[in-house]
Amino acid sequence: MKRVALVRGGAATGAPESLLPPGSDNPAPPLSPRAPAAPAPAASQAPRPAAGTPVIQPIPGEPATPPAAVQLPGGFPSIAEIEKMTPDEIDELLGLKPKFDIPPAARHAVEKVGIIAQAEGGFPSRSLAKQPVSLVRAALKGTRRPLVSRWGHILLRRTLASRIDAPAGMNPVEFAALRTAALNSLGESYAARALVQDVDTSNFDSALTDAAFDAYVATGDFVGLCPIVRLKGDIRKDAQWQMSRSICDSFSGDAREAARELNRALSRGIAPRIDVLLAQRYAGAAAEGGRAVNIEWNDVTELNPWRYSLALALGIQVPSNLRQGAGPYYDRVAALSPALGLADRAAAADRAAGEGILSSAAIVDLYGQVFADNEVTGDAQARAEQLREAYVAGTPAARLAAMHTLWGGETPDYGRLVLTAYAAARIPASADLADDAPALIASMLAAGLDRNAMRWGRFVSEGSAGWALLALAQPQRSGTVGAGALESFFGDDSSSNQRKSKFLLAGLAGLGRVDAGTAREAAGQLDIDLARESAWSRAIGKAADVNNPALVALLAGLGMQGDGWDKMTARQLYHIVRALNRVGLSAEARMIAAEAVARG
Repeated sequence: MKRVALVRGGAATGAPESLLPPGSDNPAPPLSPRAPAAPAPAASQAPRPAAGTPVIQPIPGEPATPPAAVQLPGGFPSIAEIEKMTPDEIDELLGLKPKFDIPPAARHAVEKVGIIAQAEGGFPSRSLAKQPVSLVRAALKGTRRPLVSRWGHILLRRTLASRIDAPAGMNPVEFAALRTAALNSLGESYAARALVQDVDTSNFDSALTDAAFDAYVATGDFVGLCPIVRLKGDIRKDAQWQMSRSICDSFSGDAREAARELNRALSRGIAPRIDVLLAQRYAGAAAEGGRAVNIEWNDVTELNPWRYSLALALGIQVPSNLRQGAGPYYDRVAALSPALGLADRAAAADRAAGEGILSSAAIVDLYGQVFADNEVTGDAQARAEQLREAYVAGTPAARLAAMHTLWGGETPDYGRLVLTAYAAARIPASADLADDAPALIASMLAAGLDRNAMRWGRFVSEGSAGWALLALAQPQRSGTVGAGALESFFGDDSSSNQRKSKFLLAGLAGLGRVDAGTAREAAGQLDIDLARESAWSRAIGKAADVNNPALVALLAGLGMQGDGWDKMTARQLYHIVRALNRVGLSAEARMIAAEAVARG
């Protein structure tokens, strides 16, 4: 830098004036370098180890020793065998598999397992706490089929789904497993799934695992199985369980290993080819650009729950020849499946409504969706249009005509009566429509609309079918039914083996609406013995003696199993209605008795 650039002329002398701050022209001399500090003297200098020799830090005060060789347990797999293992198998080998999948603060107690609290209509939590374990276990184990009665189904479902404790002396997990299995048998797979979800996976045993597996398969929730599969992977060894493990591996990020396992399952033939292919397609949905799996039904001769639910979940059309005649299980699944088209759900809804799985409001809502969807055609759309006419046609006669079209014959399907229940309640009671009163009353009672049905009381003649239904369904009755009215009904009864007459007498006797002498005389006329006892009738009678509604409901469900009312006897109906009425479940008792006459 030039000096002249940093000075300017002085005001008095004309000499250059420095522009730098004072002292900048005379910088301080540089500091001399500091001598390095001498190292502290060491007591002894250890020799430096030679290159390549491992350095081992000795423990102070002890001589250094090399580590001992690790001893593996006997039978420990080789490196090659470990490389072939799945991550779950390696975790189990090394003891790394978790025993719990929920933090301690979030775990559930196994008491009061259920989905309906007492405030929501469920039974009290201690309802079965002091009841005999053997009786409760027998009632639950024995319930393995759907019930003949819609109202019996509704009552039993409420009992099984209530938040109740296990009887003293029964393992709560066993209690949950028995209830879940019973719900599965009724076709209540969604209620069964919700029930098992109220039990922590770490508490599952083999029975609860089996019941949960059936519920998750029926609902098409194969990924929902994964917490159980991951935590209880070795609890089952069957082929469907192995395929479930592969599906869960794929959805947890190990798609390649899952694909290898399913390919191995296909080559080994551990399950029918169609079942493995469907599992491959489902597992492949979690993989990045998973390979296409071609589903062919040509060699398939029957359905099973696994392949049917997987097909629904994947949106694969099941051939009609397999679906027809496959059994009522598939109607129950189809009616509730959100993955199925509206037309197919509507085709299965009659059975589900008749059995009690669908409420009247639920099936009407389903047909409302059908009506609003222009892409749905055929029978389902025609029924939806007729249902609309049953509600909004200009005259009662036109609305009734639409209902007759839906009922479709002299003996309507009970599911269709459930469908039209609220439309029937909108028909004004009149003498002009008295001939249709029995069907209208039966339809209203299918949804529990007993007060609406009672409006027809003054238009039905004593001893008629409509009178019989109202005699059973009316909430309060001041007097008893006379012998003349019974004889009039018996004389007009054209049902097989006078089943309706027997059911009417059993229902009235169970409700206490016929005096003992008249009941004995009528029973002799119909050749039935309502007083005959059995182990089951004694059990339900004792449950009523101790005023336990929940136990009575379980035993009533046990006695109502079957695929038709021809499997029900008047004696069974009498004991069921009588016990329910005694423990305060009179509404259910009345509806079951009326349903028996309507469907007998």
